[in-house]
Amino acid sequence: MNKFQDILAFARVAELGGFTAAAKVLSSSTSTVTKRVTRLEETLGVQLLHRTTRRMHLTEFGAEYYERCKQILSDLDDADSAIRDAHISASGLVRMALPPSFGHMTVIPALAQFYERHPNVSLDLCFKSQTANPIEGGFDLVVHSGRLADSLLVNRILVRGAQKTVASPDYLARHGRPMVPSDLVHHNCIVGAFGPAWHFRDEAGHEEIVRVSGKFVTDSGDILREAAVQGLGISQATWWLFREDMQRGRLVPVLEEYEVEADPISIVFPANRRVPAKVRVFVDFLLTITRSNP
Repeated sequence: MNKFQDILAFARVAELGGFTAAAKVLSSSTSTVTKRVTRLEETLGVQLLHRTTRRMHLTEFGAEYYERCKQILSDLDDADSAIRDAHISASGLVRMALPPSFGHMTVIPALAQFYERHPNVSLDLCFKSQTANPIEGGFDLVVHSGRLADSLLVNRILVRGAQKTVASPDYLARHGRPMVPSDLVHHNCIVGAFGPAWHFRDEAGHEEIVRVSGKFVTDSGDILREAAVQGLGISQATWWLFREDMQRGRLVPVLEEYEVEADPISIVFPANRRVPAKVRVFVDFLLTITRSNP
């Protein structure tokens, strides 16, 4: 039990940046929290924190240990929540931010299924292209496209896959198919929110960046996809955005042998916060609909 309390004290100090703040959250004294962290360091035989009169930060060992402790504490919290809420029907309002394209193509078409299973849950969906921190936005959870570095957040990956370069059959019939990435400089490319620097991997496995250009630029994933379907040019984005159009033949992948992995799409929520039943059932719903529609 003492070891667990020591780990908990260290994790809170790491998250909150100081012993006093951690003591307040733990309803303890600063001296007790300090003693717990010191005892943990003595047990491990390494220094976990650099302490000065002005600031505190993790050592290299401390950063690695914190990541492992964070996962353990999160798993314990999930286990507690699952048992505590097992007899409680999910109900209440869930506030979530998500990319417009993801909401339009994946979430909205499946919402009838969700409401049928969970009639007492209400949803407040905010469609935003770039939102990574649910704490700052006051959301229960966020669907985020891209990588995350914030250690105060937990993320569960929904979608992984390749960065696809695509065009309509009509465009390729009129302008020809690019055979190598450098051929794109001779094509009309539709530039999206991530800019004109398109990433590929050459035959030796090294990264290759091609700066493309074209007559159409947009920051909307939905518009990017529709412009490609209408034959306005060649587009690049995560496979998930184009998957339905590729399945139906409206878009054709090109340069597949040069593809790189796209940024993942993840569910993000605050770490070390009990996940209520209403949020947990919606997370499970998102996992189900994304993994059943590859």
